[in-house]
Amino acid sequence: MNRSLQRILIGTGFFLSTCIVAVMGYMVAGWPILDAIYMVVITIFGVGYGEVRPVTSPGLRVFTMFVIIAGTTSAVYIVGGFVQMVAEGEIHRAFDSRRVTRDIEALNQHVVICGFGRMGRMLARKMSEASQGFVIIDNDSDRIARAETMKYLAINGNATDDAVLQAAGIDRAKVLATVLPDDAANVFITLTARELNPDLMILARGEYPSTDRKLRLAGADHVVSPAAIGAERMAHLVTHPAALDLLSQADGRNTLNEMLAQIEVQVDELTIPSDSPLAGRTIGDVEIYGKSTFIVLALQRANGETMTHPDHGEVLQAGDTIIVMGQRGDMPKIVSRYALKRQMQYRENKRGDTVKVASAAPGERVASPIY
Repeated sequence: MNRSLQRILIGTGFFLSTCIVAVMGYMVAGWPILDAIYMVVITIFGVGYGEVRPVTSPGLRVFTMFVIIAGTTSAVYIVGGFVQMVAEGEIHRAFDSRRVTRDIEALNQHVVICGFGRMGRMLARKMSEASQGFVIIDNDSDRIARAETMKYLAINGNATDDAVLQAAGIDRAKVLATVLPDDAANVFITLTARELNPDLMILARGEYPSTDRKLRLAGADHVVSPAAIGAERMAHLVTHPAALDLLSQADGRNTLNEMLAQIEVQVDELTIPSDSPLAGRTIGDVEIYGKSTFIVLALQRANGETMTHPDHGEVLQAGDTIIVMGQRGDMPKIVSRYALKRQMQYRENKRGDTVKVASAAPGERVASPIY
């Protein structure tokens, strides 16, 4: 039990006991019950109206002094408990605030989520499952309290304020996702974040089609419209129900990844360091070096530009990432041979748990993905 609450309960019990004993004492001395209660009240609270009846006997005077001391002491003890409770709450809040600030300052290449509504909660859960560091910003104290109960790092403030974004480590973040239901606020947050961190990837929510252009002009890299996504999915359910059902199965039956695993095929991301022999080579060279064991599906430049089905003449540079699909057993050999850096990947196993399936530095052995 909280020490301050325990102190209040003990003081209250002692105070009530003192009042009961005092009333009974005066009644034993021959006083009516109403006079006894009145005497106890004016004595304990020091009103000083005077004695109801003359207190002449030494025993009754000693008893009255006991009532004054015991009653005043218990009242002060109760008040002290309340003061302690308030002070401890403020101290705990100060310590918690300092801890959150310290944890945020330790983050690097993290995600800043503006808004902790339905989309914000879903995004935060996915980031947590992927072990990706993130910070939540919301100006609703109830939502912040909910985020804190889920052990998320959260800041109570307006994300359109420069100071709040800086407190979230916007200068060290790699992605900002603004998912507020207010398009105007999302545009303003995008403008502010882009000014504070020009290299930041910004994902913005747009409720209306007309907002897409405004968000991109403000600096958003990607605009997501929940209404458009929902409508497109519903249309696919109508026009291609079987195919969509096959790709979305995740209830213990074979998922697309599981089906790829059954034929010993996987999709992987490989980053090209500066000392790799593939730096300066073309996409076509990579596939030739791989001896047709894999194909390049996409190329992501170091500046964030992504090309799907890149031309074979595209030249690879240090820091670029290639998304490849190939035989599972050949991937570790390719990583080791060409000193590539394998990206951290997470997949769902058959129980629905998120597990790490591939992570290696150059030259390290990597276990096969767990599906």
